[in-house]
Amino acid sequence: MERIYLDNAATTALDPLVLEAMMPYLTSRFGNPSSIYSYGRESRMGIENSRKTVAKLLNAHPAEIFFTSGGTESSNAAITAAVRDLGCKHIISSKIEHHATLHTVNYLHKNGEAAVSFVKLLPDGHIDLLHLEELLINNTEKTLVTLMHANNEIGNKIDLHAVGTICRKHKAIFHSDTVQTVGHFPFDLRNTPVDFITGSGHKFHGPKGVGILYINEQIKVKPFIHGGSQERNMRAGTENLYGIVGFAKALELATENHVADKEKIEGLKFYMMEVLEKNIPGTSFNGDPKGNSLYAVLSVRLPKTEKSEMLLFNLDINNICASGGSACTSGAEQGSHVIRALKDNPNNVTVRFSFNKHNTNSEIDHVVEKLKEMI
Repeated sequence: MERIYLDNAATTALDPLVLEAMMPYLTSRFGNPSSIYSYGRESRMGIENSRKTVAKLLNAHPAEIFFTSGGTESSNAAITAAVRDLGCKHIISSKIEHHATLHTVNYLHKNGEAAVSFVKLLPDGHIDLLHLEELLINNTEKTLVTLMHANNEIGNKIDLHAVGTICRKHKAIFHSDTVQTVGHFPFDLRNTPVDFITGSGHKFHGPKGVGILYINEQIKVKPFIHGGSQERNMRAGTENLYGIVGFAKALELATENHVADKEKIEGLKFYMMEVLEKNIPGTSFNGDPKGNSLYAVLSVRLPKTEKSEMLLFNLDINNICASGGSACTSGAEQGSHVIRALKDNPNNVTVRFSFNKHNTNSEIDHVVEKLKEMI
């Protein structure tokens, strides 16, 4: 039995066309981008052309795009810079952010560098924008608002423009973790009121270990990593050359095929919802899956039975890859902080299924059949 891979929010398979674009930089074009001879200039060209491509696709300026090791580093850099360089003494966030955000915010708070407030969640897992505005009105200090564009576990999306507009109105800095949306939704950064966004190549069929940090050109921050003049003095260290080339190619392909891919993947998600409800009584879903939500993520609440306790383990034995919560804590037994924040019913077991364009309805039928046996 072939493996059925339904954990695309954790990582995606590398697209063969992306590998093809990376290959020359893994073989003959091996020069150090900082060297002045032809080998180095070739590598430098690869990086700068990739930067232009990414900027054009996100409608940003190339000078606003910085390449990093991924979303986690980008969020760490943005949040830390907002506090240490931009003078934010107060951070507003939510309890369902990715740990890359929450742990950074927590660290700065424990270190005495910033006060922290958490915005309330509505029953469907969306951010309470009225409460966000209230927190900003009642706060006298310079504030950083850090709220993710789309939640990696339940899929709920915020309206980036609405939140950005509230932040601008109250002169707050706005960072959004957009790791689940870059490469999946169109961006128009020149016309979006946001100061920092992040991206990660491996979420849209690019390579692992490469990401971006967008820093709005109105913002001036200090280097996050010291020791060299790479990334316009902002991030020292020899660049991940083939990763950067792969990131740009993957983003190009994702943008080109966005409409068809979205339609196909959303179809799979709705099909799975329908088949689960039909076959497993007591099934429900976390978040707002039919509303403002990621089209590739479905967080399913299944009835807890003696058999379903070991659900992920049993799915794995049946060659089905899914996740209990966020992949970044897969293997950890403490369960999901996101599901906890939603005050989940202890009589449920949550599984996250996340799809890509290569998944099929027959795979979903097989998975539901297996779930039925297990529950």
